[in-house]
Amino acid sequence: MEEKPQIYHEKQKLQFCLLHALNNLFQEKDSFTREDLNLIAEKLVLDDPSKESWSPLSVIFKPHHNAITGNYDVNVLIAALEGKGKELVWHDRRNGASSIDLDRSEDALMGIVLNVPVKRFGGFWRSRHWVALRNIGGIWFNLDSDLVSPHPFEDSEEVKLFLDHIISEGGEVLLVLNRKQ
Repeated sequence: MEEKPQIYHEKQKLQFCLLHALNNLFQEKDSFTREDLNLIAEKLVLDDPSKESWSPLSVIFKPHHNAITGNYDVNVLIAALEGKGKELVWHDRRNGASSIDLDRSEDALMGIVLNVPVKRFGGFWRSRHWVALRNIGGIWFNLDSDLVSPHPFEDSEEVKLFLDHIISEGGEVLLVLNRKQ
């Protein structure tokens, strides 16, 4: 009998979906913490040659995240992944998901991060949501922090259909690659 792989799955809290997506991607509880992502966001501001001027709202609405709810941007994602030796590649949506080689070795493709549009509260609240997909034990899983549990895909074709749907709904597909040494 084949053993089921242990899967780490963090659930959604506030707007910390990037934190949850990263921990789900790396399959580890504290691969990243809220403090880690806040430090990355603050460093990005310090490194920015065109720093924005301060306003009273700057205490909460920082350039790369919301200090209260989380809601980190793609720059934080890129810096976080680079800090772990990963590279983020935007998938060219014009090519559709059929051009993504989901069966290549885990040494090359670590996983996929999605940024999807969401509507909440009857469509009154529109925002974006970060989601991780990862191949664990030969099975691709949707590790969306809004899901009750990880969702296994039947095969690579089902993953590609899902990704095409995400693209058609205005979502972004980002491939997480292991850097070549």
